[in-house]
Amino acid sequence: MSGQFRRNGKIWVRVLADLPITGKPTEVRMGRGKGNPTGWIARVSAGQIPFEMDGVSLSNARQAATLAAHKPCSSTKFVQWS
Repeated sequence: MSGQFRRNGKIWVRVLADLPITGKPTEVRMGRGKGNPTGWIARVSAGQIPFEMDGVSLSNARQAATLAAHKPCSSTKFVQWS
């Protein structure tokens, strides 16, 4: 999305990846606790706003939002605040 704005406007990301995903290596015996963190995920509930944009035209913001909507595996909606 930031590539669409060309240094104009601001983007706030309101979703933070705060849940670690752990994994143990293959062929390791059972026990001895959890494995090391291999990645991080974020839980996004229905109705949560993941991004906010300011300082750009409505057409540029809508185009950037549609490009960003192709990444997650769920349906998204563009909301405009008055």
